[in-house]
Amino acid sequence: MKLNYKYRLFLWFGLIFLIFTIGIAVFEQSRSRRYKTELLEEKLDSYSDIANKVIARGGAIDSLLIVFPPNIRLTYINEQGTVLYDNVVTDLTQLENHANRPEIITAKTHGKGSCIRKSTSDNNKDYLYYAKYYGNHYVRVALPYDIQIKRFLRIDNGFLYFTVVLFLIALYFISYAAGLFSKSIRNLRDFFVAAGNNKIGGKQVVFPKDELGEISRQIVKSYQELEKSKKRIALEREKLLLHIHGSEEGVCFFNAEKKVEFYNGLFIQHLNLLIDRASIDPLSVFSNDVFSDINAFLSAETDDTYYETNITKHGKYFSIRVIMFDDESFEIIIHDNTKQEKTRQLKQEMTGNIAHELRTPVASIRGYLETILEQKLDTEKERHFITKAYNRVLTLSELIRDMSLITKMEEAPDTFRMEKVNVLAVVEKVTDDLSIKLKEQNISVNINIPPTVIINANENLIYSIFRNFTDNVINYAGKDVSIFISLYNTDENFYYFSFSDTGVGIKDEKHLNRLFERFYRINEGRTRDSGGSGLGLSIVKNAITFHKGTIVVKNKTGGGLEFLFKLLRL
Repeated sequence: MKLNYKYRLFLWFGLIFLIFTIGIAVFEQSRSRRYKTELLEEKLDSYSDIANKVIARGGAIDSLLIVFPPNIRLTYINEQGTVLYDNVVTDLTQLENHANRPEIITAKTHGKGSCIRKSTSDNNKDYLYYAKYYGNHYVRVALPYDIQIKRFLRIDNGFLYFTVVLFLIALYFISYAAGLFSKSIRNLRDFFVAAGNNKIGGKQVVFPKDELGEISRQIVKSYQELEKSKKRIALEREKLLLHIHGSEEGVCFFNAEKKVEFYNGLFIQHLNLLIDRASIDPLSVFSNDVFSDINAFLSAETDDTYYETNITKHGKYFSIRVIMFDDESFEIIIHDNTKQEKTRQLKQEMTGNIAHELRTPVASIRGYLETILEQKLDTEKERHFITKAYNRVLTLSELIRDMSLITKMEEAPDTFRMEKVNVLAVVEKVTDDLSIKLKEQNISVNINIPPTVIINANENLIYSIFRNFTDNVINYAGKDVSIFISLYNTDENFYYFSFSDTGVGIKDEKHLNRLFERFYRINEGRTRDSGGSGLGLSIVKNAITFHKGTIVVKNKTGGGLEFLFKLLRL
């Protein structure tokens, strides 16, 4: 059941006053009880001091019992907890050590201590114990916790009754005040409900034809137009928010006081990369030195409404734009240009590498042909230079073929026909095709791949993987080495292969991470006469990636390189 405003207001304020009343009552009773307990303890403290003076003078403690109350219990305990005197117990040897009694423990820590508990040496009688520590012994005074003591400590309930009466009176006034507030709010609600529906009491509202009627009609009209505008604005805002959330840019809106109004998740993601720490607060943009140019623009008194700058961080490239609005609010947009920048750099690098790779063979071909055309050569020499030029043409054809293959894998992967490929058969075909070169270099090939390893792949690409690996060994590993090709692991999704050799390896391991880059050569002075174009391992990586796999390279213990890669199973 939904409570109306009057009852909710009454319940809330009633609960507050109830808590306040209970708090006062509990506090007063606790304070009163503590006060009476302190009075009783002060009296027991004076008895302890009197007993201690008698003990200090070496007098008889029994003499004090004449002046002390008849029901008092007096105990003298040394520092180790041994009872030296007790007026209730005759045989002290029967008493336990008192060092662990609550009042003794408290007295040793704070100088004095009290406790209400049963006595184990006096028929489990309840006592109010009070102990005081005098440096090397304790004096404990106790009174039976009987009706007389309980009556003394009993709390006077007069204040409690007064508080309850005061609380009931307060409830009455709270109820009265809640009724007044509720009536005003109910009338206000009825007015706006009627204005929104253009009705009052279920009937069409008819306003008088005077100034008040005109104002009333205008209020109703304005209210209705406001509702329509709110719906339109809410719809447009929803569209804007959906657009910003789906945007590939980090966007954050700030008001004129630089307080955040709205931002998307990509803004926080880019912000964390730029400020080198995890933060979910867009206001970090105003306190980090990385955005010093942005803050300088925002602080400057200028009529410019647009500012853009670029920031490079952690190998990423960001463009940051600031757009100012007429009400001095503004938005900051962070765009990750890394992909575009790296594409630009890659194209620039590719252009330079291609020009470099073409320059040498083209210059050689030109030189050979000029020699043939400008000099009179015998048939044997002329054929020699033509053969040289032909070999250079083959080099260019191979380079163009490799570049075309990489481009096709990246830009038109759907053109490769997929089929069931027996990996062992492909490896054996590679070794058969290169058998002459392997024999010339005295290179042995050891294959440990079961004939049942079949994958869904493009056979030409799988061939190129093992062909380029083997070509690298032939070109760079040296003579009298061994090649080991094996399947070293399998799981539900992948086959894991190893291709290694016992050749010279790569001494400087800084080159290992760059072996798969296009046109990369460890020795910058190497020509195609001593190796490939630098595209072989790039083709390998792209072919493995095409088959949903990954590849890593490392130096083998004892010499040589080992490539570890995986290919997707059927």
